[in-house]
Amino acid sequence: MRYHLAAEKLPTAWFNALPRLPEPLQPPLHPVTREPVGPDDLAPLFPMALIEQEMTQAPWIDIPGEVLDVLRLWRPTPLVRAHRLEQALGTPARIYYKDESGSPAGSHKPNTAVPPAFYNQQDGTKRLTTETGAGQWGTALAFACAQYDLECKVYMVRTSFETKPYRRVIMETWGAECVPSPVDDPSSPGSLGMAISDAVRDAATRDDSHYALGSVLNHVLLHQTIIGLEAREQLAMAGETRPDVVIAPCGGGSNLGGLSLPFMEDTEVRLLAVEPSSCPTLTEGHFEYDFGDTAGMTPLLPMYTLGHDFMPPSIHAGGLRYHGDAPIISLLVKTGRMEAMAYPQGKVFEAAKLFANAEGKVAAPEAAHGIRAAIDEALAAKETGEDKVILFNYCGHGFLDLAAYDDFNHGRLVDA
Repeated sequence: MRYHLAAEKLPTAWFNALPRLPEPLQPPLHPVTREPVGPDDLAPLFPMALIEQEMTQAPWIDIPGEVLDVLRLWRPTPLVRAHRLEQALGTPARIYYKDESGSPAGSHKPNTAVPPAFYNQQDGTKRLTTETGAGQWGTALAFACAQYDLECKVYMVRTSFETKPYRRVIMETWGAECVPSPVDDPSSPGSLGMAISDAVRDAATRDDSHYALGSVLNHVLLHQTIIGLEAREQLAMAGETRPDVVIAPCGGGSNLGGLSLPFMEDTEVRLLAVEPSSCPTLTEGHFEYDFGDTAGMTPLLPMYTLGHDFMPPSIHAGGLRYHGDAPIISLLVKTGRMEAMAYPQGKVFEAAKLFANAEGKVAAPEAAHGIRAAIDEALAAKETGEDKVILFNYCGHGFLDLAAYDDFNHGRLVDA
């Protein structure tokens, strides 16, 4: 069963988590002075509209009409009841997923690529730089820049650049330039932290350029809350009062925050972040100030981190290979409002294959982490006989990740 919102029900304001957090968020610190950063410190990288969104305590932020016009190309997205998965598991739980795979980039990422492209175009910026892990964010920003006639330069983590060439092809089709990162060490598999350093360095040294980040920062999670706002309405259409648990994979926190933050004020709803065992930021990292990039060029953020020089293994879920997490997500975990768990990629792909056979959807490796946790929640409900409502984010399809499935199907997958 699929629940569709009418086009006129598309949310027209973003949900701001900042004024609703269990305690105030600590400010980012300047990388040199270690003092709280102000708008002037961020101006070389971001337009003022995004800087204001990063810091505002306003509970709701209106979505510009020009942004809504682009979002309507694929939004609202459907909420799907996973009946066949429920039957395969023999669970009394009701499983729903928010299907974000129908966007131009095949994932949730365009939700927060379109707004910065719009705000930068309005600010007179001609060119954006960014990093990308598995390539979903890079393709999303390439698409968004094409809508507003902006140049786009994408630094793609080298291990993904080499194993996911079709993402580069999509970026180039939308007019972007995509290069492997780190640019100064071709022998390195790269990391998101390194790619961020490359992209920030590029933007900071050109007057015509700004930088766009696809996760972690407050304004990015803000833009993604359109997912959870739609899901709340669609669950009501399905006759549900609330979900018992909201689940999403977490690399930096964008799709997790997008689905879960609109539910954060309802204390009867559990919020669950899922990450890879090979990059267990929330489950094994330390909560402290750390750089968002490897070179130490970005402001220091209060977050769970494995250390900005951490080099994760080259797992297939490239979008989850990040040493830190969004300050908002980190604070929710630190205060106990959100839970976190980690899985090795072998168990993740077992769940992905079960989901593909039951529901017909081939998930991105990142999305499969959420599927794994949803299946385990449903199996736990089977043991207790609990009538549980499970909501997870199907944040992207895996049509460009088939090498990962080939490795799993033929016993070559490293269980990192």
